[in-house]
Amino acid sequence: MVYESRQDAQVERPLAAQGDRDRARQEVTKAALTSTCDALVLDARLRQSLVSVRALGQHGLRVAALETADAPSFASRWCQQALLCPAREGTDDYLAYLEQMLEQTGARVVISSSDGTIALLRQHRERLEQRVQLALAKEPALSIAVNKEQTLAIAQQLGLRIPRGVTVRALDEVADAVREIGLPAVVKPIESWVWGEQGERGARYMSRLVTTLHEARLAVEELTATGGTVLFQQFLTGRREAISFLYARGDIYARFAQWAKRTEPPLGGQSVLRQSIAIPTDIGGQAEMLVRAIELEGYSEVEFRRDNAGIPYLMEINPRLSASVEIAVRAGVDFPSLLYQWANGDRLEKTLTYRTGGWMRYLKGDLMTTIEAVQQRGRPGVTAPVPALFGFCLSFFMPMDYDYMDWNDPMPAWKASNAFLRSWVGNAVTRRLSRLRR
Repeated sequence: MVYESRQDAQVERPLAAQGDRDRARQEVTKAALTSTCDALVLDARLRQSLVSVRALGQHGLRVAALETADAPSFASRWCQQALLCPAREGTDDYLAYLEQMLEQTGARVVISSSDGTIALLRQHRERLEQRVQLALAKEPALSIAVNKEQTLAIAQQLGLRIPRGVTVRALDEVADAVREIGLPAVVKPIESWVWGEQGERGARYMSRLVTTLHEARLAVEELTATGGTVLFQQFLTGRREAISFLYARGDIYARFAQWAKRTEPPLGGQSVLRQSIAIPTDIGGQAEMLVRAIELEGYSEVEFRRDNAGIPYLMEINPRLSASVEIAVRAGVDFPSLLYQWANGDRLEKTLTYRTGGWMRYLKGDLMTTIEAVQQRGRPGVTAPVPALFGFCLSFFMPMDYDYMDWNDPMPAWKASNAFLRSWVGNAVTRRLSRLRR
């Protein structure tokens, strides 16, 4: 008898002849040498990637992490292989290195969490899926989800409220947009990731708050410089809420809701202080209806913003693991593991409940948004400096969890803290020396 090694159990396979036995032994030996991990987690610098490494590792999976520079995920006890890519993200050399690592590790599933690497995976999807499962929705659904204009159009057909807005494709359309929507307003790229010319490395674009015609022109000029299109939308300042799903095979296997008290940057950035909440009755069904209409399998996060009267408006849908996913995992909804199981074709079990009321804080981001509140004082939607400083300090006295920090896996937090301090001190010294030279 010859045995073929697997993670959970050994499978016995009788062979008829000695030649078959020899060939089988060679195949098993080769598999043992090459299949060194179950999952390859890209974008190891990101918080959600560290959460994925920990979650999958705690389920007994062998996890490798890949990044173009040293990253906190590399220090996790659950990271069995730290792969340092010598090429820039989104380039052909990055793709070549990724394919080489897939060959060496034999990974079954690739999980990506950044717009740039997802765009690269989508561009070469057919080729990559010949050797690995990508934890991404199917292309028709994904192409809708990454495009705000298409997403909002479908949402409007379903009866969801969307912010008043117009599409702007050129600088000479800005004045008309300002007259129709008013100021302040938000200028958003239709797609967050835009490729450069002739498929060269692209760039990620963020939303901009504009309060004057001059600011609007500058924002549109920047966001359309590479041929992109922008949305010019009304500015909403109410509570920001998000609902996350794991949707697969025509069913919802997990739901989770949170609200963001503070974000960085202050306008629509990543949440840096958030709380788990029960699914809001008014937006829970709307969000699920949108995910089903798009047929967006895998993980997704649907974001809403309320106006001053508390009426919710759809902002966007995010078809990748979000930076705030750790609060869901700590509340009892293990999205990274569910995402892996779905991509790998495993049996899924529904998560029906989770803990609400828990707070989570990204300390570096909270510090930065407090500094920005001082720098941007007086801007619409930005907390005044004194309340911002008071809120930042008061949060230390509230019971909450912190991103990166896990007493069973402390090294990533130590590594992230050291990197931030070195960067902070280094930038301060550089600015000081620059002033002395002048």
